[in-house]
Amino acid sequence: MTRRKVIALLSGAAATWPFAARAQQSERMRRIGVIMSLAANDPEDQGRVAALRQGLQEVGWTDGRNVRIDIRWPAGNVERVRKYAAELIALAPDVILATGDTTGPVQQATHTVPIVFVLVADPVSSGYVVSLNRPGGNTTGFSFVEYGICGKWLELLKQVAPHVTRVAVLRDSAVPTGSGQFDAIQSVAPSFGVVLIPVGVREVDEIERGVTEIAHGSSAGMIVTATTLTIIHRELISALASRLQLPAVYGFNYASGVISYAPDTIDQYRRAAQYIGRILKGEKPGDLPVQNPTKFKLVINLKTAKALGLTVPLTLQAAADEVIE
Repeated sequence: MTRRKVIALLSGAAATWPFAARAQQSERMRRIGVIMSLAANDPEDQGRVAALRQGLQEVGWTDGRNVRIDIRWPAGNVERVRKYAAELIALAPDVILATGDTTGPVQQATHTVPIVFVLVADPVSSGYVVSLNRPGGNTTGFSFVEYGICGKWLELLKQVAPHVTRVAVLRDSAVPTGSGQFDAIQSVAPSFGVVLIPVGVREVDEIERGVTEIAHGSSAGMIVTATTLTIIHRELISALASRLQLPAVYGFNYASGVISYAPDTIDQYRRAAQYIGRILKGEKPGDLPVQNPTKFKLVINLKTAKALGLTVPLTLQAAADEVIE
């Protein structure tokens, strides 16, 4: 090979080095931190994580190929949320997905790592974003319960149990979501002729005592608001409702109650994957507007209603997304 040809080959190779380097850099393994709200073995959160992975694949990010997903499961424990937030920040993630009330501790742990939240009731009042259209800072995401929906829970309860005049509202008063939902229900309670009795959900004994106390007589009902602890204790709450013959409406997707009416949580994780994908490609979370729920699910369990001696109006059954017989 002549000296001229060697120089030409080297020159050509050198010209391609920057492109190869950029390609290698663009294909580097990215990292996503995820803080869920429930326990690792809870089927509710397992379904959500599956939806997140599927959504990420649809926008070009596959766990183990070009992205690594680190997941933590605090199971409703605030101290664990803080610990896990610090752990994930130490891993230098490109973005963090925060669930519900875990958003606050994650935000406190970092002002630079992009955060996408899901299942947050009122992100503006909670202080997570400046506004819905222009969140600002390092945080954006998907709101869960518009407080206007809370009055609908009471309306639905009265439709299936018109005799109810006392309603236990199970809520977590320690988080903004719990207090906000209770206040929203309280604002419409007089128009339905009911008295609300708040019941805490921090401890099992607190739930059992509060629900049992209101169950005397035949005029009691129950609304289970959408917070991490009500979801964690949903099987206990359902068992109490069944044993004490209490008609109950759930503010989250739950098939065992007489009625559940809530945004589709699985859909939120799929949509969150799209935002994560956009951030991984360089967009800033503060420029991505907070999105409200687009899919709601009304589920009616006729089997549970029959066990409680309730008749669900046919018009309500026709409006349901799912009727369990």
